[in-house]
Amino acid sequence: MTEVTGPVAKRILVTGGTGLVGKAIEKVVADGEGRPDEKWIFVSSRDADLTNAVETKALFEQHKPTHVIHLAAMVGGLFKNIRYNLDFWRRNIHINDNVLHSAYETGVQKVVSCLSTCIFPDKTTYPIDESMIHNGPPHSSNFGYSYAKRMIDIQNRGYFEQHGCRFTAVIPTNVFGPHDNFNIEDGHVLPGLIHKVYLAKQTGSALTIWGTGKPRRQFIYSLDLARLFLWVLREYDEVEPIILSVGEEDEVSIREAAEAIVEAMDFRGELVFDTTKADGQFKKTASNAKLQRYLPGFQFTPFRQAVKETCAWFSANYANARK
Repeated sequence: MTEVTGPVAKRILVTGGTGLVGKAIEKVVADGEGRPDEKWIFVSSRDADLTNAVETKALFEQHKPTHVIHLAAMVGGLFKNIRYNLDFWRRNIHINDNVLHSAYETGVQKVVSCLSTCIFPDKTTYPIDESMIHNGPPHSSNFGYSYAKRMIDIQNRGYFEQHGCRFTAVIPTNVFGPHDNFNIEDGHVLPGLIHKVYLAKQTGSALTIWGTGKPRRQFIYSLDLARLFLWVLREYDEVEPIILSVGEEDEVSIREAAEAIVEAMDFRGELVFDTTKADGQFKKTASNAKLQRYLPGFQFTPFRQAVKETCAWFSANYANARK
């Protein structure tokens, strides 16, 4: 596979380019992290239906990428996953197979796909690391999404062994930030809480948090994740995936996350925990030891600062935010 000649050596296609992580990468690139020899192309579901093999191949032939960051997926929070496990499995399997096979067929040099910590076994020891992905079934609440994401790792290994392709994947912990989906019913926990606090403040009502507030999560700010994606694309040469996460010591409970949002939005009302709602997995503590070996000096944005910036973005963009 030859390099593109001329001033632009890399044509980087980002699927899911208008989502949370895609928007963060776009901002980081625009703010000076991009390089002169890189052309960045951000596409969304409006550009092609990636569940359709013909449309996916046409997208690749149109843009002729040398590199791909694959973010496109059907995603949702705990309660959406519980209701639609089959849909999560089928849509994501189609998307991933079409993207990886089109990348192979059109001679893409490197693909970096995005996995999730929910792919890890439900019954496991902590902290979880990259070697433990396939050691047992994932949590039953989102088995469709989890198994579909695990299959990317299987495909990456297959394309490498059979064709020598440099396809890899990253495993971020819970991502949040500007341009998230702040839907209360179907979104992830942090953006859902931000929306709830916003509304409770508007109406002067209590803030109701689903579950006990005791489950613990490692949250990563989307702009930090974006910077790490650029490093993986340019420097990380393993086919084996890498966990992108803050340290184990930075894990916070859902209650602590809610309190950070309450503080950031200056909410003065009551906090109520609805314990009739499911908690989901109690914890998914991930080790970032591999990342630390590669990038020992990487500085993560402090959690409360990142929450404050996200809340400010949501408040300023409430009319147009996904919700």
